[in-house]
Amino acid sequence: MEKLKSMEHFEQLKNEKRTVFMFSADWCPDCRFIEPILPKIEADYPEYTFIYVDRDEFIDLCGELDIFGIPSFVAFHNGVEAGRFVNKNRKTEEEIEAFLDGLTEQV
Repeated sequence: MEKLKSMEHFEQLKNEKRTVFMFSADWCPDCRFIEPILPKIEADYPEYTFIYVDRDEFIDLCGELDIFGIPSFVAFHNGVEAGRFVNKNRKTEEEIEAFLDGLTEQV
């Protein structure tokens, strides 16, 4: 998964066709829990570009997007937020897939 490099990079990526930002941190145990399933999810949803956002490095962006729990996912389609899966709870593969499937129906 590509890592977000800057706010300019965020603006560029969110304006692309379908981008899902995953907000995470190295110290987060719930984030580490889902790490092994992320390559499979990326492979199963090739229509999306998945971007890793380090919560500590981009804390201002997290505030702007009201992301106060990690791991969390925010999807953009052509610059418009298409959906979010944001809370402080551990995510499962099934929950992440259900979120992405819901996006597919919207965009």
